[in-house]
Amino acid sequence: MKKLELLSPAGDMDKLRMAVLYGADAVYLAGTDFGMRAFAGNFTPEELPQAVKFAHDHGVKAHVTVNIMPRNNEVKHLPAYLEQLDAAGVDALILADLGAFKLAEKYAPHCERHISTQQSIANYECAKAWYDLGARRVVLARELSLEEIIGIRQNVPKELEIETFGHGAMCVSYSGRCLLSNYMTGRDSNRGECAQPCRYQYALMEEKRPGEYFPVFEDEKGTYILNSRDMCTIDHLKDLVDAGIDCIKIEGRAKSAYYAAIVTGAYRHCLDDVYAGREIDPVWRDEVEHVSHRIYSTGFYYGHPGQYVENSRYIREWQIVAKVESCDENGLATCSLNNKFKVGDELEVVGPDTRPFPITAQDIRDSEGNTIDEPRTPQMQFTMQLPRQVPAHSLIRRSVDLSAK
Repeated sequence: MKKLELLSPAGDMDKLRMAVLYGADAVYLAGTDFGMRAFAGNFTPEELPQAVKFAHDHGVKAHVTVNIMPRNNEVKHLPAYLEQLDAAGVDALILADLGAFKLAEKYAPHCERHISTQQSIANYECAKAWYDLGARRVVLARELSLEEIIGIRQNVPKELEIETFGHGAMCVSYSGRCLLSNYMTGRDSNRGECAQPCRYQYALMEEKRPGEYFPVFEDEKGTYILNSRDMCTIDHLKDLVDAGIDCIKIEGRAKSAYYAAIVTGAYRHCLDDVYAGREIDPVWRDEVEHVSHRIYSTGFYYGHPGQYVENSRYIREWQIVAKVESCDENGLATCSLNNKFKVGDELEVVGPDTRPFPITAQDIRDSEGNTIDEPRTPQMQFTMQLPRQVPAHSLIRRSVDLSAK
């Protein structure tokens, strides 16, 4: 069975580290310029080679996004930037602009060229055209059905790799082409600065009645007339494998390191079950419910996902309280604090290749060895006794409903 590359988001070094350790085959990241996520942490010129090295040291590929549509004053800086990426050992560049694509051929000759979803590739002729120009991979439009993807796979050269989105936020418009954010806030979605006005709750106000808000109803269900669900394909991975897709991408460079770790780990284990011919382990499938998300759908893979108009709020039912920095063979863990908790709290531990298991918080001590009931200071180091040894970068979390009301 052909294996999919699991491609995970790496918005900064911490997120990259977690994605790599929790099972990604490749990560995608960006420098401080030319990428579509301006509010992710991103990587400075000094950090980017370190990120690539960390990925390569763990047998993981590093793809870098260069997928904005550059203006004249920007394009003149592209050659030097592309040379920097080439020298850093980047495996692939994710490109959308044809000029940037041709510059990459000249100034980053050791990097594969992948065509971003910003190009909205929706048919095999377009995919073949990019292949003829030198593309190694195309990232298909998110609006395609599985049947359409299979049709593209059957009609393009086998050497052309196909990547599709498998998990994460969906765009109410063709990806990156919506003008709402720019019009309403001055933040351009095609510059990586989308303010997501499609998630707002709108009302109607009459000019001479300021402050009187009249609800806007699409129907009796609600007022979120532009809202979209999140995509989740974890229950359909065998279909994606059988379709001949080469890479499945997890969206979320602007999301947390916890998200990168948990979603990557969930898809890693479920994909491994598919390859082994096993039923998907429900423990790992359930992990995608442990991150902040909107109501899930399967995107357009099996037809139009339909509009969810009840609300645009995130479901947040779990919170990370600490990260394990090290743990000895007796289960004594040195941790750093993310959110407050106390002795006696019912918690859960999950880690790299470590099934989640419950614990009761006990025997907590500060860095000087003093017994404490509740670590309080963010990022403080403390020790806590766990029932067994767990890997570094394991996460301790608790069940708590933080969903917006």
